[in-house]
Amino acid sequence: MSQTAILSEPSAEARRRAFRDLLGRYATGVVVIAASTPEGPQGMAANSFTSVSLDPPLIAFCPMRSSSSWAAIRPVGGFAVSILGAGHEDVARRFTQKGVDRFGAHDWRRSPGGHPILAEALGWLDATAESTTIAGDHEVVLARVDRWSEPGEGGALVFHGGRYHALG
Repeated sequence: MSQTAILSEPSAEARRRAFRDLLGRYATGVVVIAASTPEGPQGMAANSFTSVSLDPPLIAFCPMRSSSSWAAIRPVGGFAVSILGAGHEDVARRFTQKGVDRFGAHDWRRSPGGHPILAEALGWLDATAESTTIAGDHEVVLARVDRWSEPGEGGALVFHGGRYHALG
């Protein structure tokens, strides 16, 4: 009688890691989402950002439900998006750290909506949240773009394979 090897199912943690590793092979751009709140400027880096519609102009991003930065930005209802360029890895890293002055480095300005924008960003958008939907451990935020800048010059900062890369 031959014995057939029985393969066990991978653990839940191994499945999550494999899923994350696979999705990490998809390159994404990197942005900073920021708002002026009653407690001062709040911001977070995001690579789960995408355009949704040109008419009307809509964008989306997916913050973690446990994000304290998103918890501070959400009640404001609006925010600005700074599109990070190839030389902004330090900005992206600063906006993923806790307990640091995220706005202490670089030159920050105010968007027409009053939210912080990185002065040397490749571009910016002022947006108003239209809806949020819980999706697992994240929220999907759909936002209407109210105003935006002209595109800047230079390459983009992208995230791929768990690391930042400069394009251009």
